[in-house]
Amino acid sequence: MSLFSQQALQPGVRKREVFGWAMYDFANSGYTTVVITAVFAAYFVGGVAQGAPWATLAWTASLSLSNAIVMLTMPSLGAYADLRAAKKRLLTLFTVGCVLATAALALVGPGSVALAVVLIVLSNTFYAWGESMTAAFLPELARPESLGKVSGWGWSFGYFGGMLALGLCLAYVLWAQGRGQSAAQFVPVTMLITATLYGAAALVTFALLKERAQANPAALGQSGFRASLRQLQHTFHEARQFRDFMWLLACAVCYQAGVAVVIALAAIYAEQVIGFAQQETMTLIFVLNLAAAAGAFSWGYLQDRIGHKIALASTLLGWIATCVIAALATSKSDFWYAAIIAGLCMGSSQSAGRAMAGLFAPQRQVAEFYGLWTFAIRLASIVGPLSYGLITWATGGDQRSAILSTSALFFLGLLLLIPVNLQRGRAAALQADGQTTA
Repeated sequence: MSLFSQQALQPGVRKREVFGWAMYDFANSGYTTVVITAVFAAYFVGGVAQGAPWATLAWTASLSLSNAIVMLTMPSLGAYADLRAAKKRLLTLFTVGCVLATAALALVGPGSVALAVVLIVLSNTFYAWGESMTAAFLPELARPESLGKVSGWGWSFGYFGGMLALGLCLAYVLWAQGRGQSAAQFVPVTMLITATLYGAAALVTFALLKERAQANPAALGQSGFRASLRQLQHTFHEARQFRDFMWLLACAVCYQAGVAVVIALAAIYAEQVIGFAQQETMTLIFVLNLAAAAGAFSWGYLQDRIGHKIALASTLLGWIATCVIAALATSKSDFWYAAIIAGLCMGSSQSAGRAMAGLFAPQRQVAEFYGLWTFAIRLASIVGPLSYGLITWATGGDQRSAILSTSALFFLGLLLLIPVNLQRGRAAALQADGQTTA
């Protein structure tokens, strides 16, 4: 039996189209890997802000501001995309915005804190909008019983995009350091490498991915966002019908807050607490991405076999272990153990959550439901890093306490996962589409 079976796909969907969809995960992973995690985060704290006591808090506050923008806008953008069949058009717009803002980060140098903050807010906002819009294609491509594995295909392939971007940047950094260049000279070039790879890979997505949705004729004569806001208000009014989706959103806020801490602060923690050099940090993140790709791919098949809920719960236990090991690590080798576990859990937990959201989404409201999913994820991305930054600031820079406290977020996510009932949630989605569970 083929690992990439045609039977996992909806009727009429070809494998080349799924490859095009997965290429967007490949394209945008370089942004999070290089800009948010491995290179620019540590450069912002140590180079741009020049190690100021408020530097980590300024970084997390910048990410939180962008996530607040996404949180407040994405549900209505998703409803608009459903009503106007505009997922692909919006995805193109968001991609151009992120690529341009990422390239503009090359203009940031030591002391350019305001410019760095503006560009991070812009680039991360466009990135998050694009991530949500591409996720909304998943239920159109995969059969309900195969959402886990198809989501895992995309998510695992995405990590290879992150590794390619990071590998190219690492090669350039080592070359530049060999010629005596400083971070202020080589970091801007890594931003250009990342932006170029993002834009080039996304072209494959736009060439192969189809917009299968049909515009709602009743909405075409109305103001687009007015109609989308009305639809969104109706969904919130009917929220009790989708109570399992709402429990999943609450769970996601908690566990994704912890994931956001790792994404935004792994490089800062490795360098400032454990003592990694910049090239060691980039190697660490490279290996973390390799583990995450393996986790996302293998867990995609596992969750379709043992159930999404059990698969997600197992990753949350792994995250708790990661936080404890990282907080107690006294050597680089100890921290490597935490990083590998984090990688395996990162890909699998994020892919599992995306697949569960697709299972609970009515077909005619899929972009809207993924907009609500993004609302939860971006709220988490505010709560996690900002709480970490505040704890670090309040304890006089004690990042070990901050990373240990992050384990509580994963534990709370585990508790909120308990009430989720997959069968009941799927039945609610089918009922909303006028179907039955039979």
